[in-house]
Amino acid sequence: MPKKPGTNPKGEFAFFNVVYEDGSQRSNRRVPTELLGGLDGDEPARGFIMEQDREISEKAGRPPMKIKSISRVGAKKK
Repeated sequence: MPKKPGTNPKGEFAFFNVVYEDGSQRSNRRVPTELLGGLDGDEPARGFIMEQDREISEKAGRPPMKIKSISRVGAKKK
């Protein structure tokens, strides 16, 4: 059943695209915005996503893939 518009608070999550060493990509991985910012910028997102991947791979019974790069969705490339 679809959610009503406006039921999700804006700015609660930041979204990231993740590229793995095998060349595969996962889009729109959610990271709580409270972890981001400050002096570390988006770097804490890597640790959060790695923890998510570890939990997912544990349930699936296979080793986690190594992350090659992460980038915030909608961010301009440097």
